[in-house]
Amino acid sequence: MKNRLPLWASLCLFWLGLCGALQAQETPQNGSWIVKDFKFHTGEVLPELRLNYTTLGDPKNEAVLILHGTTGSGVGMLGANFGGELFGPGQILDAKRYFVILPDAIGTGKSSKPSDGLRAKFPAYNYDDMVSAQHRLVTEHLGIRHLRLVLGNSMGGMQTWMWAVKYPDMMDIAVPMASLPSAMSGRNWMLRRMLTESIRKDPLWMGGNYKEQPPSWQFASVFFATATNGGNQGLQKIAATSDMGDALLKRRLTPPLAGDANDHLYQWESSKDYDVSAGLERIKATVLVINSADDERNPPELGILEKALPRIKNAKALIIPGSPDTFGHGTTGNSRFWKTEVGALLQSAPRLPR
Repeated sequence: MKNRLPLWASLCLFWLGLCGALQAQETPQNGSWIVKDFKFHTGEVLPELRLNYTTLGDPKNEAVLILHGTTGSGVGMLGANFGGELFGPGQILDAKRYFVILPDAIGTGKSSKPSDGLRAKFPAYNYDDMVSAQHRLVTEHLGIRHLRLVLGNSMGGMQTWMWAVKYPDMMDIAVPMASLPSAMSGRNWMLRRMLTESIRKDPLWMGGNYKEQPPSWQFASVFFATATNGGNQGLQKIAATSDMGDALLKRRLTPPLAGDANDHLYQWESSKDYDVSAGLERIKATVLVINSADDERNPPELGILEKALPRIKNAKALIIPGSPDTFGHGTTGNSRFWKTEVGALLQSAPRLPR
């Protein structure tokens, strides 16, 4: 006769196994999908476009899509200040409850990019190409037909606006952050252009076929970040004297900049023709715009949101007040400033027909 475990022991083993499975589902899973003959907005075709992504949770759960900023990556959204306050047990996007999708945009992370080998021969992509690729990844590869939430920050915020306009039936909630539903323009564009021109005019760039990273890339990137990120009060707090400012710049300029000059150039230039302003009436999702009052790239005093929001059926804005503890354009990269409001929206926003 076979030995049998007591009922209590069997139950313990069952629950231990179940807990282990749940824990495994919370572990980030990395994947890639090859899109054959991907056609860009220019008409150029890439025989194989690799789209990398990270997921959390069970694909059977409600899906949420999280979109990163320029030169970022999906896995970068798992950091302590962002995902660390969102995806854990009991948090608003608990990976036990939601299937979290974190794609790497075209041109960055582990998705196809110029530095893979094509360099300056890589197709010139824009945000429309990036969003189309994300949509294909979600629907064709992952088999997701509807999203509870699309949330993005900075470039990801602009792409969230695009998702809501291009695919109005795809999501219940859209949360574009650190972005505006208007044409790329003003300081935001001019400083991007100065960054990319600094790279192109560097003699060591050599038309994109450089043998070593052109030094202007790092200097221009630090200049751009200092000019358009950090907040007046925030920077004053951490650089309260000229010596403190010098020390901060030394820390930013001394270590080699991670990444590749061509990859960054393509990323920044991809925003040039961004403009969703003509399609706002198409949006069906509940929209919560989250910006910061000290955002250097999207200053509230432009009045763009006040004109745009009435054109959307169900939309409101959360403007985070500037303070010595905010970070200008970088404020929304810290979930603590807005997770309560997004959590409440997840509980209250209606689910659209599927």
